[in-house]
Amino acid sequence: MVNVMGKLTEIKVRGYHADFYGHVNNARYLEFFEEDRWAHLESKIDLRKWAQQGIIFLVVNINVNYRRAVPVGETLVITTGLEKIGNRSVILQQKIFFKESNEVAADALITFVMTDKSGKAVSMDGEMLREIEKLR
Repeated sequence: MVNVMGKLTEIKVRGYHADFYGHVNNARYLEFFEEDRWAHLESKIDLRKWAQQGIIFLVVNINVNYRRAVPVGETLVITTGLEKIGNRSVILQQKIFFKESNEVAADALITFVMTDKSGKAVSMDGEMLREIEKLR
């Protein structure tokens, strides 16, 4: 299994990822998704250049489906792909798989906008749109 960028994000589930019941706490899934999202974005877009221009990615919505409980000791694989580009927002699809069985543990749709120095969402056009399309 390879994510869109050709790299694999693997995470070994440790005790500190677990809750009282011995499986991954729901909040940790968001961290796992974020780890792969950053790796994916950094591999395709020069984020430092964008930051110097005052442009930042801002997550505005996350919808997660928790499919299977993940116990300590499992190795997970996280993937990120481009779902949709709108006028002012982008939706990424992310999945967390069990490495051994390839079963989906969780999947999510992450919506983000690009904001300028004033904090307002900017339109996805021109060079910005070309850069975002690299996420395909």
